[in-house]
Amino acid sequence: MELLLAIVLLVLVAAWVAVPLRGGREAAEAGVEDPVLAELEARKQAKYREIRDSELDHAQGKLGDEEFARQDAELRAEAIEILRRIDAAGAGDRAGAGEPPRWSG
Repeated sequence: MELLLAIVLLVLVAAWVAVPLRGGREAAEAGVEDPVLAELEARKQAKYREIRDSELDHAQGKLGDEEFARQDAELRAEAIEILRRIDAAGAGDRAGAGEPPRWSG
């Protein structure tokens, strides 16, 4: 009797632990991400890291004021272009899903 109770308890604990693991996989399969949008998001994060690194280099004196200003303007222009591409890719997804386009002003 005690052995049966221990086995039932073990099965219940294993099932309780496994529920989040199964749910995460199903959620990942249901939300298949657009590879173009994923690539743009990765590029955006990389560009933000470059901007932070540049700011840190300037704060530590590794970059002069003129070089920092030039590099910062260039990096931010590239980041803006990536954000525009993300917005355009997102607008295409929303149009296909019947969602209204966002205001882009």
